[in-house]
Amino acid sequence: MDPEAMLADLEELVLCESYSTDHEAVARSARVVGALGRRLLGAEPETLVIDGVTHLRWSFGAPRVLLLGHHDTVWPVGTLREHPWSVRDGVARGPGVFDMKAGLVQLFHAVASLPSPEGLTVLVVGDEELGSPTSRPLIESIASRCAAAFVLEASADGGALKTARKGISRYELTVHGRAAHAGLEPELGANAGVELAHQVLAIAGIAARVESSSRAGATSVTPTMLTAGTSTNTVPARGRVAVDVRVPDGAAQRRVDELMRALTPRTPGVRLELRGGPNRPPLDPVASAGLFDVAVRLARELGMAPLRGAAVGGGSDGNFTAGVGCPTLDGLGAVGGGAHAAGEHVVVAEMPVRARLVAALAAYVLSGGPIGPGDDADRAARDTRRTARGTA
Repeated sequence: MDPEAMLADLEELVLCESYSTDHEAVARSARVVGALGRRLLGAEPETLVIDGVTHLRWSFGAPRVLLLGHHDTVWPVGTLREHPWSVRDGVARGPGVFDMKAGLVQLFHAVASLPSPEGLTVLVVGDEELGSPTSRPLIESIASRCAAAFVLEASADGGALKTARKGISRYELTVHGRAAHAGLEPELGANAGVELAHQVLAIAGIAARVESSSRAGATSVTPTMLTAGTSTNTVPARGRVAVDVRVPDGAAQRRVDELMRALTPRTPGVRLELRGGPNRPPLDPVASAGLFDVAVRLARELGMAPLRGAAVGGGSDGNFTAGVGCPTLDGLGAVGGGAHAAGEHVVVAEMPVRARLVAALAAYVLSGGPIGPGDDADRAARDTRRTARGTA
């Protein structure tokens, strides 16, 4: 792996801004990502535009291994003026550099190093930061036919792989009341703002009513954006609250959904309307355990620092691949930090290291190596490492 070439490719991707909700920007980014993949993989991507969102797919025969990433970011076009691309003291900075354009560079260089990509599917979606509303069916369809999915999302703290992710549910509760003059006849109104206050407190208490035995952490149910009313002298006729839910397992996700749908009004004359529901299923530690064991062995033989696993609260498209029963290992992308923040950065020296690990993992599964502990897995891992070393 050539670190200088990888850094040049990273710069090209970062300089092409790709804000998720700007379909034109995402389309421009897809052209740049497609050209990079074309050059390194020697194959044209299939460009898939779904509801205006541009995704890219490279297919090399029947899918056995899915390499998954996204090229959209949370940064509006123009952010480069405030947070420009830079490389200082071995650290690259810029919007989207960590989440997850460095991961894309590592993905393409990893595949380019393999003797053959036969059996690989590379999918780069353009709406992950929005919850993958248009790409989810595509992801799940491919993953359901694969023996493994490797997600090139950024690593957890210190380079840890993400071996568990919480599931995500999103809701919007609307309170429908009745307007009236706040000074002349407030008694004729049905105050949606007062009702909203009751509901926010009820929602905030839901997490304490949900039990879980998962190692992935506790459930959180968080009221976030709130609005109510139209003027200072009018009884509010409508109020809204958005709710972010993170759950460690499917049982908790179902229980939260039951409790959200059981909310009842406290104020006479108001009506509740609930929208939303589960968005991403949890990535259970069981889905990643076998692949993580393989990754630990491969990393050791490649001379890497010992790998760690981490359970995280954020979701990714790995939640979808695991949700359809595909063994999934996440967080194989950049080492750095500051996702979605001004301090977003990548440790440049780790990029070729992580790319070699991804190449070794893909080669291992493509060669039919067992996913799990045991002597057979150790032997297959050793054979795969010899191949990866010879092509890196």
